[in-house]
Amino acid sequence: MKAVRLISSLASVVVLIAPLLVSPAEAQRSRAPAEPRAGVFDYYSLVLSWSPTYCSSVQSTEDDPQCRRGARPYAFVLHGLWPQYERGFPEYCPTRERPYVPQAIIDRMLDIMPSPRLVIHEYRKHGTCTGLDPAGYYALSRRLYEKIRIPSRFISPPEPFFISPQQVVDEFIRANPGLKHEMIAVDCRGSGNRLREVRICFSREGNFRACGSNEYRGACRASRMYVPPVRGGSGASPAPHGQRAL
Repeated sequence: MKAVRLISSLASVVVLIAPLLVSPAEAQRSRAPAEPRAGVFDYYSLVLSWSPTYCSSVQSTEDDPQCRRGARPYAFVLHGLWPQYERGFPEYCPTRERPYVPQAIIDRMLDIMPSPRLVIHEYRKHGTCTGLDPAGYYALSRRLYEKIRIPSRFISPPEPFFISPQQVVDEFIRANPGLKHEMIAVDCRGSGNRLREVRICFSREGNFRACGSNEYRGACRASRMYVPPVRGGSGASPAPHGQRAL
């Protein structure tokens, strides 16, 4: 009986001191600070938006340069680069300077972010929390975007098709050496569970890394998704860095 009580007591001690064994860095990463601060985050989520799904939800496409008739058709576009905590995320961080995005930077991003309003919005909401100025934030956004190879079936599909979220993940992994299942998440929304976004996680140094809980909390749970076609089926947004599709 004494041995049993001793083992029970030791187990209780382990339970009590286990939280104290977590390093300060790990403890800091495990929770969001009370107030968002520029430069305080754990990793980046590169968010690729499936443009046909977005445009199907826009009430007045003529007011949106990404969706209006006669505009270049787009497939995957860059929605944004989001600093993330392991749990939660910062947004609209206070900055010394007004979060103004110069027109020259906006113009340089329009090939992969086809809306000036989106470029401005993403810096104000997410870029301010990276600790980078607009030039640095969008240079990093493009660099990480250009690291991604888009699977061939998503370059400019002329017809709609169905696919499972896991198939999307598998195809991106095959096209991107070093990318693993825990580093990517797929989001679907709306009628027919339409493909909405693919999120790929990067370390602060710009390497693939495992995602935190944010990406998986909203991940697509459907067994298959509807992928609407690119308008016109050709001339869609280019593969990152002008790469040949894989």
